Amino acid sequence: MECQNLAEKAYGLLFPNSQANYTFVVTYSGRLKDYGAYVSMKGPLLEFKMSRSWFPISPEIQMGLMQELLLKLFKKKSASMYVDLYNSFVKNLHIAVPKDKVDPELQECFDRVNERYFLGLVEMPNLVWGKFATTTFGSYDFKCDKITISSVFKEVEDTVYLEYIMFHEMLHKQRKFFKSGARTYYHDKKFKRLEKVFEDGPQIEKDLTRVVARVKAKAAYRDRAVKKQECVKKLKSTRDRLFGWL
Repeated sequence: MECQNLAEKAYGLLFPNSQANYTFVVTYSGRLKDYGAYVSMKGPLLEFKMSRSWFPISPEIQMGLMQELLLKLFKKKSASMYVDLYNSFVKNLHIAVPKDKVDPELQECFDRVNERYFLGLVEMPNLVWGKFATTTFGSYDFKCDKITISSVFKEVEDTVYLEYIMFHEMLHKQRKFFKSGARTYYHDKKFKRLEKVFEDGPQIEKDLTRVVARVKAKAAYRDRAVKKQECVKKLKSTRDRLFGWL
């Protein structure tokens, strides 16, 4: 019941003049990733689902999370002390997150970029390969301090492209995000200015689409060849079973 009261209080402080009559439900789930959360609305029911990682966190910060989710749900622009507390908490989560998922190849790339462009000052996050994505090349998750790189770059011979993507995500880790009123900026003017520090960055950006398209085409050709071999094997196996008695 205390959690429901927390959600109701968060809503009331965010929208003090609202006449809406909602029923609030808060559930802590082990199925969500660490510090994950979302809110859904079904008629008068507002349900918050939050990772168990949030359970021991202070009520004020949890209220900030709830208010952040409510602003997104209702597409409103507002600010509050609790949202500020929540954002400050998220920005510092990386300090306590275990760094136990580090791919050796990505670590080598991270170390090269760190020494060359950040004077070795960026703390190493979790570094993992993601899916074979050809549109989203990389991402940085603030809540689990993790850089994920598309596995498409495993097949790109020139490592400068991997380093360029790593550099972009390291900038996100270093700068986190910038709040102005109710808006959150991840690619503000300073971020875009710092991005230009990477040597030959504009040319690499232009070439990325072509390079990835080539890898994608090779992968598609390889997949077709594998499927063709599998079909041949199945046909041969079927033929052997049908006519093996001859």
